Amino acid sequence: MTLTVEIPDVAAPALRESFGEMSRAMIESFAVEGYRSGRISAFTVGQLLGHGSRWETQDFLAEHNAWPGQTVAELDRELGGLASV
Repeated sequence: MTLTVEIPDVAAPALRESFGEMSRAMIESFAVEGYRSGRISAFTVGQLLGHGSRWETQDFLAEHNAWPGQTVAELDRELGGLASV
């Protein structure tokens, strides 16, 4: 599938500087958000990104703090609760 996105010329330089290869950054962002929301599985994330193993996918998701059905704020709350135990 081919997806075309129009980005205003004024925003393009800052985005390129921040994200480098923008097409890869967009696919990674879709994969992370799709996994976090529970819309796609870790297996699908691996397929989207061309990973060679489930461990590569798990490492990618961990690097992006992507935990299924859990926001970073929720994770912080849970970790804070563990600290008081």
